[in-house]
Amino acid sequence: MDFGLSRLPLSFLISVALLAACLALRIADPEPVARLRLSVFDSYLRASPREANPAFPVRIVAIDESSLARIGQWPWPRSKLATLVSKLVSAGAASITFDMVFAEPDRLSPEELLRSLMDDAGQATAVAELGRLSSNDARLAAAIENAPVILGVAGNASASNKIEPYPGAVSYAGDDPLLFVHAFAGGVENLPSLTKAARGIGAVNWLPSSDQVVRRIPLLVSIGGSLYPSLALEAFRVGTKQSTIFIKSSGGSGVDALGQKTGIESVRVGDTVLPSDGRGELWLKFAPSDPKRTISALSIIDGTVNADDIKSRHIIIGATATGLLDLRATPLEPAVPGVEIHAQALEQMLSGQHLVRPAYATGAEIAFLLVIGVLVAWLIERSGALRAAIAGLTSIAFIIALSWFAYSNGGLLFDPVYPSLSVALLYFGVSLTSYVKSEIARSEIRSAFSHYVAAPLIEELAKNRDKLKLGGETREVTLLFADVRGFSKISEGMRAEELIRFVNRLFTPLTDVILANRGTIDKFMGDAVMAFWNAPLLDSEHSANACRTALAMLDALVSLNASLKAESEAAGLPFSPVRMGIGLNTGECVVGNVGSPQRFDYSVLGDVVNVAARFEEATKTFGARIVAGERTAAEASQFAFLELGSVTPRGKGRAENVFALVGDETYAASDDFLNVRRAHVAFLAARQSGDAVRTEEALAACMRIAPEDMLTFYRTIATEKVRPEALNG
Repeated sequence: MDFGLSRLPLSFLISVALLAACLALRIADPEPVARLRLSVFDSYLRASPREANPAFPVRIVAIDESSLARIGQWPWPRSKLATLVSKLVSAGAASITFDMVFAEPDRLSPEELLRSLMDDAGQATAVAELGRLSSNDARLAAAIENAPVILGVAGNASASNKIEPYPGAVSYAGDDPLLFVHAFAGGVENLPSLTKAARGIGAVNWLPSSDQVVRRIPLLVSIGGSLYPSLALEAFRVGTKQSTIFIKSSGGSGVDALGQKTGIESVRVGDTVLPSDGRGELWLKFAPSDPKRTISALSIIDGTVNADDIKSRHIIIGATATGLLDLRATPLEPAVPGVEIHAQALEQMLSGQHLVRPAYATGAEIAFLLVIGVLVAWLIERSGALRAAIAGLTSIAFIIALSWFAYSNGGLLFDPVYPSLSVALLYFGVSLTSYVKSEIARSEIRSAFSHYVAAPLIEELAKNRDKLKLGGETREVTLLFADVRGFSKISEGMRAEELIRFVNRLFTPLTDVILANRGTIDKFMGDAVMAFWNAPLLDSEHSANACRTALAMLDALVSLNASLKAESEAAGLPFSPVRMGIGLNTGECVVGNVGSPQRFDYSVLGDVVNVAARFEEATKTFGARIVAGERTAAEASQFAFLELGSVTPRGKGRAENVFALVGDETYAASDDFLNVRRAHVAFLAARQSGDAVRTEEALAACMRIAPEDMLTFYRTIATEKVRPEALNG
């Protein structure tokens, strides 16, 4: 059945498909998409972390290296922890939280030691003394009784480890929070005497992202079917002298979830409302770690601590020593003690500087993606890729700026990256369709002209069809003429097909060299080739590229001669090496399409072309394989040039210096060439002076060190065969 899809533009169908794929991927929210979103939030936090209160209302009492060195290895006797609690209470701590669980009796308690000594008759006196001592656990329970102490409880996956329900008061409005929070089948709790004495009990569990970075903490968890507050939340409740935790869930007063169970919206303690995601988690807005936040446990036990550092502050006791291995990763730090996670969470609750991922954030991001995606697709189809790109980039910049503004001013977390990447993907996908359509049109031009003009010109014509007309422009170009010497002798005895094969074999590597160096081949003329640079494509180094090509053509000829010689010797035939003369000239020409509207070629016209051809002929006269005009030599001065003399080309009224190109930039900078050039300059000066003896000596000096390209020149000079005026004929 045809629903009219065949009449819809291809770009529209592709844009719909891409947009649907992007929306489906965002709704599914696989791990890579979620991790990308989290990485953006991490970057925001690193750019603008929470500003810690310089008074540090929360202090970490650290079980650190110095404490372990003086007091002994961990775990310490609980009598020592009782002393620690008593001194903190005396100093006026607002709350004292243990980031640990005392699940077993203290092994260093007198009754435990008594049990280990009962069978040793030699220890009777010690046994009697121990029997009169009170338990370390009892001493700790006595210390924390009636003190604002919070102990930890840990949820785990073992259903056999059932624990007592949370002893505090929790109330909720709306759906039961147990439906949404992270659940643990069982848990590990403190000794009953300690639990009974404590003012509060909180879960120590932390739930990192898949990359093991802590970005959120659960405000509430379910352990064995009982709802427990987190350690930080319980510390906040006890420290602010509140009795009840209030939870607002979907379906509760003021929470419109349209009948859907969307989860927990907020947690309130007293007048403080803590924002929550649907699972009862609090996004942490970390502040940078600061040593002022930490107090060594040793300084409290030995009495050296400043009591003002304790008074009215919330204290969390935990391990920071590296050997105790309680380290966590956060967006700001690769490794911090786990106790600092609880401390930072409590600081955040006290400061009110929260991060919130609103319940409507995902819907807003999807709506933005849908609206902007449709706009970009429509603009590409109606107004072209440029306007669509401007609209897309503007919208991407807008959402990034809006996302940052929401974070920096309201602590709201909106993902700018996935919508932006999706819009970019949509743009490139639809643009690719337009590009393919354009390429189909261009391929028709390439197919029509590929047998007649150079590849760069084909590309120019494909990009700008207006160039498919007669006319030209004046432009500086560098011309190259190359002609095979003694071609008639080489071709004698060859059949037609052999001759074509030979010519093709000769010109294939030469063509590759020209094109590899940005040249345009004008035409092949029997055993000669003409090429030029700086048209149709601009080339700021056209003279240098032409010189580089001429030298590479001679190198290619060496390889060809080696192959031909080996083939001739194998066939028992005489071998005649292929030689070539090359002329180079630079100047202004008319470049463009020449011919008739029915048939035209892209070519160059002007005196520079004729002079370049004369320079190629001059290679026979001077005995140099590459002869260049003075403008070419000046613009490619980094190459190795030697002056040959002054000539007046036919049709010109001004003499022009000509030069032999004998090497590339590396050779030009070598000591060998510097010596050759000095000797050559001395020879020219001697010849100009008319001193025959001096000229002969200078010539002999040149021939001793001259490169092969110049030997013929010097030999022809020696036999007085060089006639510059030959160029005038």
